[in-house]
Amino acid sequence: MRSIDYFDKQAQLHPDRPILIADEAQYSYAQMYRLTHRLAGAMRAAGLAHQEPVAIMSPNHGAILTTLLGLWRAGAVWIPVNTRNALDANIAYLDYVRAGWLFYHSSLAAEARDVQARVPSIRKLICLDAEDGEHPSLDAFMLPEDAPDAPDLGDPVGNPDELTAIIATGGTTGPAKGVRIMNRSWGALMETIGNLMPADNPVCLATAPLTHAAGPVAMAAVAMGATVSVLPGFDAEAVMRAIQRDRVTHMFLPPTALYTMLAHPHVRDYDYSSLRYFLLAGSPVSPDKLRQAVEIFGPCMCQSYGQTECHMIATWLPPHEVAAAARGDHPERLASCGKASYSVRVELMDDDGNILPTGEVGEIVARGGIVGGGYYEMPEATAEATAHGWHHSGDVGRRDEHGYYYIVDRKKDMVVTGGFNVYSAEVEGAIMELDAVAEAAIIGLPHAHWGEQVHAVVVRSGEIDEAAVIAHVKARLGSVKAPKTVAFVDAIPRTAAGKMDKKALRQPYWGDQARMVN
Repeated sequence: MRSIDYFDKQAQLHPDRPILIADEAQYSYAQMYRLTHRLAGAMRAAGLAHQEPVAIMSPNHGAILTTLLGLWRAGAVWIPVNTRNALDANIAYLDYVRAGWLFYHSSLAAEARDVQARVPSIRKLICLDAEDGEHPSLDAFMLPEDAPDAPDLGDPVGNPDELTAIIATGGTTGPAKGVRIMNRSWGALMETIGNLMPADNPVCLATAPLTHAAGPVAMAAVAMGATVSVLPGFDAEAVMRAIQRDRVTHMFLPPTALYTMLAHPHVRDYDYSSLRYFLLAGSPVSPDKLRQAVEIFGPCMCQSYGQTECHMIATWLPPHEVAAAARGDHPERLASCGKASYSVRVELMDDDGNILPTGEVGEIVARGGIVGGGYYEMPEATAEATAHGWHHSGDVGRRDEHGYYYIVDRKKDMVVTGGFNVYSAEVEGAIMELDAVAEAAIIGLPHAHWGEQVHAVVVRSGEIDEAAVIAHVKARLGSVKAPKTVAFVDAIPRTAAGKMDKKALRQPYWGDQARMVN
């Protein structure tokens, strides 16, 4: 099916059900259906080409949902723009994918004009929430309310190889690569999430950026007939309040946002009984924090592992298994990202392309429906990422005898000290067991004898010193893996995608060599 078909099914089944709750607007499925036709008709009348890239640059806002569904109905390709990126990086990306249209929020009007001036392919700008000089608002641009439905120009079988999006990778190495999200891989993701996270009368809270994992989660919820409640950004108490007010059943947040909620003084003051799926993804989760989350939010916590290239749900650890692990039934699974999901095969591979047996550590590789179509106009990078007929994640992991996967590290983040491999994620997990630690990152520092030495960067939430951190890790993991030095900081730098920026952490110690390990 095409992306818009998932919405159309629910609009037909539940026309009166609300699809959107936001400060600026509320719409039913029937109302949204008409809006998407009015927008698609206007885009086609303005000369939109089939499969033309159309960018959306905005903080979280209800109009994103309308625009996204409308551009899909028109046959365009979604280009999400990460507003946390530097403007130059976004301009370079939009130029690379040759975006033809830009929908933007009025708070980014100056940036939109820079994009228009510096990206030759941009020929139409529309402001989502207001008139902006010569650029119309979304409402003003649409066809009139009494306009006929836009004709359906789609392939009757839903061409599986057509693009639905080109989504930028979120790494720290060089310019972003655009991942080709096709009808087939997007559909596999929608159906995988729908099968794994069913609920009656679903309500999905979108508070993480819709330009990242929160966007696919919200659209998968729409494919289930959900109401999407949109918050402008993450604020811990606003999220708690919205869960209680809107009777939220589904939500996604990265682990760092969960930690902020757990530390909030009013976290136990709200009703979370409606929650069925509180999904954590994007980075490993501290088992102790996950156990605490089950205690506070109930048996709704779940984890997945995936990437932009291998869409989000390559593995799945469901709420009932997280809750059981929190009670002491296989507690080690609190550190797992679960088993391979329905639409993908996951294995571990060595550097020579050999599939490794259970228990051995290797690179996580995947093949199946949720693997995208490689990188946009980058055949060499695509060939490298799909060597031996598998998508190569760049992550190192292992699988236990029951089929559960455990992320060990990013290949690039492994510290090699005295010939021993030290996986930073394992050491970070041990440090995070300490109550006085809010966050931790492990990097390797240059060492004349050992090559690298293990160094910890720690954000404190209480009183703790270097000796206590080192002693704890030494007792848990041994002296080789224990950090030799600890630096305490107010915050760990993050990339625009919200990941720890270890390149920035390494730079003061390695200089230009820091780029070699990314």
